[in-house]
Amino acid sequence: MKLFQQLLVAPAALGLLATGANAAELNINGAAEYSSSSKDQVTSVTQFSDVYPTDWAYQALSNLVEQYGCVAGYPNGTFRGNRAMTRYEAAALLNACLDRITEVTDELKKLIYEFEKELAIIRGRVDGLEARVGELEATQFSTTTKLKGSTHWVLGAAKYHGKRSDFNAATNGATSFSYDLRLALETSFTGKDSLVTRLRSGNMSNIYGGNGVGLFGQEYGVDTGGRVVIDRLFYSFPVGEDFTVVGGPVVRMDNMLPVWPSAYPSDMTMDFFTYAGAPGAYNLALGAGAGVWWKNDGGFSISTSYLSANGNLSNPNEGGLATDGAGSSATTQIAYAPENWGIAAAYTYASGDNGVGLYSGNGTRGAAALSTTGVTNSYGLSAWWMPEDSGWIPSISAGWGLTDLSDSDLYYVESATTQSWYVGLEWSDVFLEGNSFGMAVGQPTFITDIDVDNVSDEDDYLAGGGFAWEFFYKFQVTDNITVTPALHYLSKPFANTQRGDNALNAMSGLVKTTFKF
Repeated sequence: MKLFQQLLVAPAALGLLATGANAAELNINGAAEYSSSSKDQVTSVTQFSDVYPTDWAYQALSNLVEQYGCVAGYPNGTFRGNRAMTRYEAAALLNACLDRITEVTDELKKLIYEFEKELAIIRGRVDGLEARVGELEATQFSTTTKLKGSTHWVLGAAKYHGKRSDFNAATNGATSFSYDLRLALETSFTGKDSLVTRLRSGNMSNIYGGNGVGLFGQEYGVDTGGRVVIDRLFYSFPVGEDFTVVGGPVVRMDNMLPVWPSAYPSDMTMDFFTYAGAPGAYNLALGAGAGVWWKNDGGFSISTSYLSANGNLSNPNEGGLATDGAGSSATTQIAYAPENWGIAAAYTYASGDNGVGLYSGNGTRGAAALSTTGVTNSYGLSAWWMPEDSGWIPSISAGWGLTDLSDSDLYYVESATTQSWYVGLEWSDVFLEGNSFGMAVGQPTFITDIDVDNVSDEDDYLAGGGFAWEFFYKFQVTDNITVTPALHYLSKPFANTQRGDNALNAMSGLVKTTFKF
């Protein structure tokens, strides 16, 4: 109850004083004695002998006595709450309470005066802080810019056996030490958008295979000749609640996908195993492009994108957007991906005449040659599942891909069909928390059907594809350093040119050290 409310109640409570009191019985001095403090100041309502908790004004009287100290009662320790109150008594009580309010006000003024200097200092600091914040807001480049970096050091070698193994051993397979460095600037202007600028340098060429055996290549490897190049430059932003738009002059196909259809790790594996078993549908073309996707909270997503590998060239015969020389690649994906599993289907149209088709290092020599010419229509179907807890049950990823080639520019080749598949397993927290073990097996892209003019026996092109195996163990040294030894094995990497006992097989081993910062 506020003070003014209590002052309204108090006269009514005090009005219960004994009736019949008059000026002869209570003069002005007596009224003053009634309401003012004395040696025996009342500090609790319980000190009144005639006031009880059952009285209707008990709480109001308690507040006036205990909180504000402006009611003293009569000298004999009574309050006389059932007797009438004279106007002199009411005036004396009101005056005492007003005096108490004045005392409190004076105390506050005194405190303000005593701390005047301190308050002035605080006001000055706040004003200075506001000025500095205003200057920062006026001159800032962006709301947030983060630097993320990583580098891979790879020590490895390859060994060949079978037909012409001596030749390959003489020209390939020496132990080599290479690096790949990436520096990414991720800038957000609104908190929901992202501008990605990535710089990259490396000297990691196709050191594990060569001579057409590109399957030993690693996706994280690049050879820039020691130069620093802009490897990514794209911008993404939301539109409404469920749509996202992505585009830029240097963007890769997977940057425009809402879901990557695999739980198998892509940062440490053989090139083929990084692309969900369908390197035609997921060709990871790089260039100028844009895409849009819709994704809801239930896990459903639909995306579509267009990319020109030669979009930076102004000559329409050699580049541009949506020209014969564009090196066009258009991808549509439909996916359903709840928390720990998912399934995805993708379709990609690509014009291989300008270097877009099968991502390098993902097929046998014949299949790779077919994918970089004419027009390809590629399809991919992938699924994955991850256990909720680490243990003996691994995550499982599988994928299958099919590519139809038409309008081929290869000599005498009218059309062709290629396929690929893989299965990848990964166990988390193996031996130590944070470490993982993985393995994968599959068939890199191989020819399953072909139409060649003036060739009576096309079986030479349909020898089937060889198999690829991979085993790795990732050791988490620290939160930012990992060491990964890995083994890779290829059977019949040349497929249609070497058969039976004369087929060339190859094995590689490597140790990769990754630093992230």
